[in-house]
Amino acid sequence: MTSLVTASNVSKHFGKLRAVDDVSFDIEKGKIMGLFGPNGAGKTTLLKALLGLTDCDGQLSVLGLDPFKQRKQLMRNICFIADVAVLPGWIKVTQLLDFTEATHPNFSRSHAEEFLSRTKVRPDARVRELSKGMVAQLHLSIIMSIDAKLLVLDEPTLGLDPIFRKEFYSNLLNDYFDGERTILITTHQVEEIENILTDIMFINDGRLLLDTTMESLPEQFAELVTSGENAEKARRMNPIYERDVFGKKVMTFENADKEHLATLGEVHTPSVVDLFVAKVKGDVA
Repeated sequence: MTSLVTASNVSKHFGKLRAVDDVSFDIEKGKIMGLFGPNGAGKTTLLKALLGLTDCDGQLSVLGLDPFKQRKQLMRNICFIADVAVLPGWIKVTQLLDFTEATHPNFSRSHAEEFLSRTKVRPDARVRELSKGMVAQLHLSIIMSIDAKLLVLDEPTLGLDPIFRKEFYSNLLNDYFDGERTILITTHQVEEIENILTDIMFINDGRLLLDTTMESLPEQFAELVTSGENAEKARRMNPIYERDVFGKKVMTFENADKEHLATLGEVHTPSVVDLFVAKVKGDVA
């Protein structure tokens, strides 16, 4: 597979603070990567480095380019959405389309207008007159109409109700993702996008805790629900995290003998949310 993003020993320090600490990873073409971490974990700094908004130590290549030194060239093939509130309130929908058409060579205005025709967003409306859900639809209509190789989404559905969040990702998959484009998503609403991801990365305190494919999770990780003497036996197998649920012990294991675990209780593959908590809490411990 072709790597669109390659990071090798990437670091970014602010004084004594290590916002990103010796991180290495690859993001391959045609993947949907989820980047997850607690607040202050280094996600935003890493995204800024990928987008060329800050320099960094180490080697970083995005679409074969140095993002900081060749940002203008890079942005021709990248779309980026942060919190939808960033659009100026005074601008009209038609003016936003005018601006995008004039500044981005790969933008298809007809495609954006066709998408918006299926929503309640009026062409003559100003952004400040739209609900947050409508602004998200407007934002999505623009990025889906740009022929970009990499789409970066930073909390794209923040503040939206569940219906709009579901529609956002449904439209993203049905109208944008074609198996050739690559998407990088960071969000705290992990459970809402788990089923669309191909790969995941966990970051905490600037360090990469996990970089793996969704397909490999059942092989790498197991969650055991047990109690009593079996719980004591399971602890001797060194779980990475343990929690109490309705009087039962729930333990997360990495690269453990699943056949042996099955003799101690109920075994299944942890959800991405539960695995994220286990890796972060285990890292802190």
